Amino acid sequence: NLEDYEETVKKAKEAWKVWADIPAPKRGEIVRQIGDALRQKIEVLGSLVSLEMGKIFVEGVGEVQEYVDVCDYAVGLSRMIGGPILPSERPGHALIEQWNPVGLVGIITAFNFPVAVYGWNSAIAMICGNACLWKGAPTTSLVSVAVTKIIAKVLEDNKVPGAICSLVCGGADIGTAMARDERMDLLSFTGSTKVGKQVALMVQERFGRSLLELGGNNAIIVFEDADLNLVIPSALFAAVGTAGQRCTTARRLFLHESIHDEVVEKLAKAYAQVRIGDPWDSDTLYGPLHTKEAVKMFLDAVEQAKQQGGSVVCGGKVINRPGNYVEPTIVTGLPHNAPIVHTETFAPILYVLKFKEEEEVFAWNNEVKQGLSSSIFTKDLGRIFRWLGPKGSDCGIVNVNIPTSGAEIGGAFGGEKHTGGGRESGSDSWKLYMRRST
Repeated sequence: NLEDYEETVKKAKEAWKVWADIPAPKRGEIVRQIGDALRQKIEVLGSLVSLEMGKIFVEGVGEVQEYVDVCDYAVGLSRMIGGPILPSERPGHALIEQWNPVGLVGIITAFNFPVAVYGWNSAIAMICGNACLWKGAPTTSLVSVAVTKIIAKVLEDNKVPGAICSLVCGGADIGTAMARDERMDLLSFTGSTKVGKQVALMVQERFGRSLLELGGNNAIIVFEDADLNLVIPSALFAAVGTAGQRCTTARRLFLHESIHDEVVEKLAKAYAQVRIGDPWDSDTLYGPLHTKEAVKMFLDAVEQAKQQGGSVVCGGKVINRPGNYVEPTIVTGLPHNAPIVHTETFAPILYVLKFKEEEEVFAWNNEVKQGLSSSIFTKDLGRIFRWLGPKGSDCGIVNVNIPTSGAEIGGAFGGEKHTGGGRESGSDSWKLYMRRST
């Protein structure tokens, strides 16, 4: 409740005073130990993610591995972050750029990656000298508690306060309190565009800082010269992985008209082979949706797609078994600008669309409100560079001959437009967790 929240913020602010005094490489060493502690618990924690979120076990473990990898990355970064010494125009003067921690970083994460997203934020925030206050998704609070206990033990073993990485479990009231709280020096929010907009306005009202990782309506574009042996597994993985509940899930598949029918046929065959079942079973590739609400959203979207002229090639129904299982779904025949195609439904529905020319399909990739991830399949080098250039994809993540749904921790992760503009993890994302003094 809000009283718990108040107490937690005070403790986190006090803990920050201790943490900020520790040299950055020493902070890095403690983050390294957190990575090791997670390594030791990787299978049990991955199992808990699978149980509580519903993703398959191997993805649950993979998500913890991402946190481990970000810890490794942050250790190196702890010895490298710094600003330049610039030439001063005044004789006998020095001009220095000094980076300092912002203080307390509030981190609000979503149900679909209940470990990794916190890891991307906290590992980098910590080596920068910040304390963290985490509010995980209310539907994955067991994972939040487990991760926090692992971190707290490492901090306390190093004789520093566990409150450096504080946790509050709660609903929208706690999220609103964090957004409005002047003591949150940075608020990192991962979730829907709709809620993200509300958070952004509340933070902006107090001239606070926010880092937003919001929705995606990601496209794969397949040209006539593409290697279809790459395309089919890539499109399948990007659309069906995590049961379509990744922000980087492929939701639109643009096929050149000359290969449209062939690809749809091959993809439908691949969909028929997807092994659906218990996420803990090592043979399972595809588990349930996270909630009953998600099942309803799935059914509503399929119905709207039909009403707008789409044909369901495969899937489209709820699977008759315990749990929130739905069939992975392919819809063809819709125009590129159909309202449902421009709506991000957090479910495994892939809209397959026809195109003729490069210029039109690049424009169609960019016409949706979000700008997270995008991908083309082609062997044409000129086209690849046009895709990467100023008139190509307007997304934060731009892929060539790989699916939309992978990311590497070494690069900055995030997207443009209604995706929020935030960047997490690699490259120079660390600057968002610090303030610059010139």
